[in-house]
Amino acid sequence: MEVATPAPAPERNIVLAPPSVKATAESHKKNRIQVSNTKKPLFFYVNLAKRYMQQHNEVELSALGMAITTVVTISEILKNNGLAIEKKVLTSTVGMKDETKGRMVQKAKASIEIVLGKSDKFDSLVPPVTNGKTPEEVAKAETDAAIEAQEEAAAATEA
Repeated sequence: MEVATPAPAPERNIVLAPPSVKATAESHKKNRIQVSNTKKPLFFYVNLAKRYMQQHNEVELSALGMAITTVVTISEILKNNGLAIEKKVLTSTVGMKDETKGRMVQKAKASIEIVLGKSDKFDSLVPPVTNGKTPEEVAKAETDAAIEAQEEAAAATEA
């Protein structure tokens, strides 16, 4: 007796969030922080966001899955301390491929993007970036440089 075997079902690819030109261009923004809840401590991201806001006037925090709560916490810390204002919140679902038990499985992950801008009080609350020097050290270096320049000018006029 001959047993007929059914033909294999055609493979279907389900794309939940098709990549777009805009999405790939945005992934290389200089003011974007992709947050992980396992790689760095919370306040690493808070301080990094402050620095990005100093340099670019705004910061974009993004995360997938379980790291979403970390992004929301970072955003709330910055807003509650009067450093940031919320400009945009975007939530979406991103298609992911996961290899479990030797086969590819399509699944979706939640994602979030929060754009924060500097508050009016930001510059008065956060000292400027001085390459690791205290404001006193920067002021002393500027004073020393000015004195040296005056001495050089005086020496040049005497010669």
